Amino acid sequence: MKNLDIVLAVIGGALVGASLGLLFAPAKGTDTREEIAKYLESKGIKLKRHKLEKLVADLKDEIEG
Repeated sequence: MKNLDIVLAVIGGALVGASLGLLFAPAKGTDTREEIAKYLESKGIKLKRHKLEKLVADLKDEIEG
């Protein structure tokens, strides 16, 4: 059970790190958000624009706060 927790923590950290890397990339924010939405849709996750904006805002608050 403890090993599973470690693996999940590493995977979660990698996902958050990749997301932050995309958000702070030099591309325009709207382009980056569209790419994130396309990627999520390719994985079977559909977010409406306002939900994607909320996700981005939550991540930003988590980083700054």
